[in-house]
Amino acid sequence: MSHERVPVAVLGGSGYTAVELLKILLRHPGVRIAAVTSRQAEHVADLHPSLFGRLDLRCEPFDADALKAKGVQVAFGCLPHGTSMESIPPLLARGIKVIDLSADYRLKDPAVYQQWYKEPHHDAANLAHAVYGLPELYGDRIPGATLVANPGCYPQTAILGLAPLVAHRLVELTGIIVDSKSGVSGGGRTPKLSFHFPECNENFAAYAVGTHRHTPEIEQVLTDVAGERVEVVFTPHLVPMDRGIFSTMYATPTRAVTDAELLELYRDYYRGQPFVRVRTTVPATKDCAFTNYLDVCAKVVRGGKVVVLAAEDNLVRGASGVAVQNFNRLFGYDETTGLL
Repeated sequence: MSHERVPVAVLGGSGYTAVELLKILLRHPGVRIAAVTSRQAEHVADLHPSLFGRLDLRCEPFDADALKAKGVQVAFGCLPHGTSMESIPPLLARGIKVIDLSADYRLKDPAVYQQWYKEPHHDAANLAHAVYGLPELYGDRIPGATLVANPGCYPQTAILGLAPLVAHRLVELTGIIVDSKSGVSGGGRTPKLSFHFPECNENFAAYAVGTHRHTPEIEQVLTDVAGERVEVVFTPHLVPMDRGIFSTMYATPTRAVTDAELLELYRDYYRGQPFVRVRTTVPATKDCAFTNYLDVCAKVVRGGKVVVLAAEDNLVRGASGVAVQNFNRLFGYDETTGLL
């Protein structure tokens, strides 16, 4: 590993995910922020006043040649889905690695992407070699990657919450229920009526019932872990808080299990993984707010069902923090660098 700071670019620097990422990168000893791109030609500190006096850069239009000329070695894509797949190919063609925080390279089948995102995928060539960037499951594939598809926020709680169970066939692989709640920042910074304060404050509601785009991502990865088809019923909810995700998962065991057996299973499965904390008590979003930790607890409840509870900060562990985990693996840093 080189001890020189790696020049990086953040694409789409105006959103909530981007500012969280910039804060982490500013304290990372191996990173130099060389560029921030945005259609808003403003100083970064004007877009994000919390960065005043910490990052003296102006946002610039996206230009792959300009980023290459600045010596950028890796770009973090904080662009919307659809836009990412247009911007990433010219970066890869110029030898710039990409950690993409959009959904464009998560789903391996372009037809599945079109079904759920309602538009065709335009970069099947790069999609074929993208590595799904969930370090706890695919960490050994990340160091040699040129394109890392950062996982979604909801899927991380569901996948890491259920992976030990499906890997050991301790639960039935169909009929798994994933009931998730997210803070309003999960909807992004672009104003939308449903996120307007009078609409979401003192309110609690489900949305995208049966149609949420994270469903195939959850199923794809859990199917990979299990080695056979996994099907989930995923229902997200919006809660009136700024940040955090809490997911409750319900599964039917294939044999009788105990709390002690589940605790041992989860501890063994995530041994050596610094950001998954296996709990004996029920986690809460405040326990991991502003951190890269994902807290998980598995219990046997009445009737022998298995209930798994998982919590994370949707902006850090759910997006920017795990992106830096992936960066650390790409460039040989300790996985916790910049994150603790």
